[in-house]
Amino acid sequence: MANGSSGVPPGLWIKCSDCREILYHREVSDNHQVCPKCGYHFRLTAEQRIRMLLDGGRGKKLFARVRSTDPLEFVDSKPYSERLKAYNKKYSGSDAVVVVQGELDRHPVILAAMEYGFMGGSMGSAVGEKIARAIERCLDRKLPLVVVSCSGGARMQEGILSLMQMAKISAGLARMRDRGLPYLSVLTDPTTGGVTASFAMLGDVNIAEPGALIGFAGPRVIEQTIRQTLPEGFQRSEFLLEHGMLDLVVPRHELKTTLARCLTFFR
Repeated sequence: MANGSSGVPPGLWIKCSDCREILYHREVSDNHQVCPKCGYHFRLTAEQRIRMLLDGGRGKKLFARVRSTDPLEFVDSKPYSERLKAYNKKYSGSDAVVVVQGELDRHPVILAAMEYGFMGGSMGSAVGEKIARAIERCLDRKLPLVVVSCSGGARMQEGILSLMQMAKISAGLARMRDRGLPYLSVLTDPTTGGVTASFAMLGDVNIAEPGALIGFAGPRVIEQTIRQTLPEGFQRSEFLLEHGMLDLVVPRHELKTTLARCLTFFR
């Protein structure tokens, strides 16, 4: 209809996934991709995260040549190598995380923002290597690390090679803690699986956006396993905050200010 007789340009309107209101796209964009009616937080791309958090909306991209390969020659409905080729073309080879060095409210930082559009933000060897290298750079230059997680978990197409990234990153973060370098973890919708079971929950401060799904196994899997009905809001950020699993739940428009305040505290 948008391209037909109505004459309405495509992309002018967007429907909220929560309250189902039809919203003017520009109004949502100007509100940091948050529904002005109900406060629902739409997902952001890695590039949008960088523009929102870093001074000037940009930083120096790091480790852009690190890419996953297909050592297992994995095939499901199509070869993994073909999937990688298509996603790398769409996202300029960034894989499911973009790492940049820049400033956040004048604080020098390394920022790693996960890209859900790249295979559900899944963590393969490239994601693990890029975050591990980000940690090494923080150690070398005595910089804080900020990671914005948005992921379905470990990438099944890489098997144990993907799961190994959990230990590799966690070991690097332990070295940062020993050196007194701050690591701030931002959990967004969704943060699940091996990402939750490793670096996403290891921050000196763990901050989530409102309504984010955060957990290891999904709620349907848990209900089928334990054969019980889960509490209302189970695995949402507010539920986790109430049960001591998070430090803060922060609306998106306050996120940069909150991160800057944390960095000032750790200085």
